[in-house]
Amino acid sequence: MIAAYIDEIIMFCAGLWMTSVGFGYLPLPGYSANPPLVRHFKWMGPMLLVIAIVSAAGS
Repeated sequence: MIAAYIDEIIMFCAGLWMTSVGFGYLPLPGYSANPPLVRHFKWMGPMLLVIAIVSAAGS
């Protein structure tokens, strides 16, 4: 049970990071320009946040 909460916290933090990189609030470490994958972070980050919240509410 505690492992599930830790997993959801990690997913939530990863979603926050992906969202902030996708919208340009944080730079992507190691790159001067954003690679093509970063433009997908705008929708993958919020989707990961929603999945983490729904998973936390379900458990």
